[in-house]
Amino acid sequence: MSPTARPTTVFTGGRVFTATSRVPQDGAVAVAGERILAVGTDAEVLALRGPGTEVVDLGGGLLVPGFQDTHVHPVLAAGVVDRLDLTTARTLDDTLQAVRAYAEAHPDRSWVHGWGWDADLFEGGRPTRAQLDALVPDRPAVLLRADGHAAWVNSRAVEAARLDDGGPAHGPVPDPPGGRIERDAAGRASGVLQEWATDLVVALVPTPDTADRLRHLVAGQEALFGYGITAWQDASVLADDAELYAHAADTGALSATVVGALRWDHRRGPEQLEELVARRASVARERFRPTAVKIMHDGVIDGSLTAAMLEPYLDGHGHTTDNRGESLFDVPTLRRTVADLTAAGFQVHFHAIGDRAVRECLDALAAAGGGRPLATRPILSHVQVVHPDDVPRFARLGAVVSAQPLWANGEDVQTELTIPFLGEPRSSWQYPFGDLVRAGATLAGGSDWPVSTPDPLQGIHVAVNRAIRGEDRPPFYPEQALGLADALLAYTRGSAVANHREHESGKIEPGKLADLAVLDRDVFAAPADEIGAARVTQTFVAGRRVWAAEESR
Repeated sequence: MSPTARPTTVFTGGRVFTATSRVPQDGAVAVAGERILAVGTDAEVLALRGPGTEVVDLGGGLLVPGFQDTHVHPVLAAGVVDRLDLTTARTLDDTLQAVRAYAEAHPDRSWVHGWGWDADLFEGGRPTRAQLDALVPDRPAVLLRADGHAAWVNSRAVEAARLDDGGPAHGPVPDPPGGRIERDAAGRASGVLQEWATDLVVALVPTPDTADRLRHLVAGQEALFGYGITAWQDASVLADDAELYAHAADTGALSATVVGALRWDHRRGPEQLEELVARRASVARERFRPTAVKIMHDGVIDGSLTAAMLEPYLDGHGHTTDNRGESLFDVPTLRRTVADLTAAGFQVHFHAIGDRAVRECLDALAAAGGGRPLATRPILSHVQVVHPDDVPRFARLGAVVSAQPLWANGEDVQTELTIPFLGEPRSSWQYPFGDLVRAGATLAGGSDWPVSTPDPLQGIHVAVNRAIRGEDRPPFYPEQALGLADALLAYTRGSAVANHREHESGKIEPGKLADLAVLDRDVFAAPADEIGAARVTQTFVAGRRVWAAEESR
């Protein structure tokens, strides 16, 4: 080591997971300004100190590269605080009481707007408008399901959107492309809107102003810093969101580095490509890089059965149905869209849940690249069900898997609303992270927050154990479990590769940005079933401490 500068900060007294190796090492790290200066032994690094060097005592913990989330919605997630938040309601009674209490506490709000109800709390996964009418009878209410793919509405909301009498010749409104209005035996809207049908009501809700949305972005960033996340890819950036990020970058409110996945509207055609190219140029900043485009290609399985499947769903009792879900693009349109976006230099970021959706996305990538890996590093997010024949294609095509490992567990949503409708062997094809890594795919960590917690340590815990910490359930297809090193690499080096940032982040080595997270323990030395007990105590972005737990301040 022969650095020419004195460090501004040194980290010592613990272990270091550099992500250049699969095992942590005893040692220390020196940082000069924004970048890592040296990695070595405690004695070597401490010898570099100058009079102004800050010494950070790791206290026996583990220093890791800053986590990067490749699929997250921080503005939406932080905005939940200004709406009804049902994400902590664990029973049907808790859910109903929370709705009633919120409505009574906010009589001045013209709409009751919320997020986070669990499908597995309701019979068949579907609440009714009558249930919501009993709680909010005096004004429209729309509550998005925890995954955002369905909405629960009351009669006032149905009336506001004229779902029962606003269609041709004043009949029922037809289902929009890619969406479904659930109806009862009499043909009336039952109270659940699936997929893009949610927009029929959500579009009527008053939207937050720019000041509120900026407040949400800053709050979302602070929350992510608290989990050691120093960079992310926002997986659904509309035009207003892009302007918000640019403004936050210009004013210094944005400290993290963000890749923006601009939203492709599947209801429009190729004319929007020119708009996206122009938007990319106008809002690009050093900390905001709008270099990806999000394509929603199907729906979800649990509670909706809208994910696109190669073979039909079961009816929950072992009988085959005629429902295979829905691809939001026909194959020729998907291939043309992917080819055009790739030619324009965009990284395509797919939402793909069902095995047919995954295959169609991979086929589109193969067509765009002539079967060779694409330099744009396209991302397939979620990949819940992957046909075994398609597992090796990710590596061959240079497609990155944005994984949400927290979902790979055997909760009620699996036992009640998923496995009975997939059957075997398809259920065992879910979240095949082990097979994907063994086949050479690049795995990158993500959360889809606010669908689930953004805490990488909880995702890593489930990736290794295939079970949520503290829950007494059998491991969920444990043959797909990852080793701890692979799980950590997914949230660090793998995510840096996914975000085209491996030249500046994702590892602890000289020259890289000092994006770092301090864990309160060495998770490699703890039992596997205690990984999720670890916590982040400090987070640094470009050498600057941006978050610290109370005990570290």
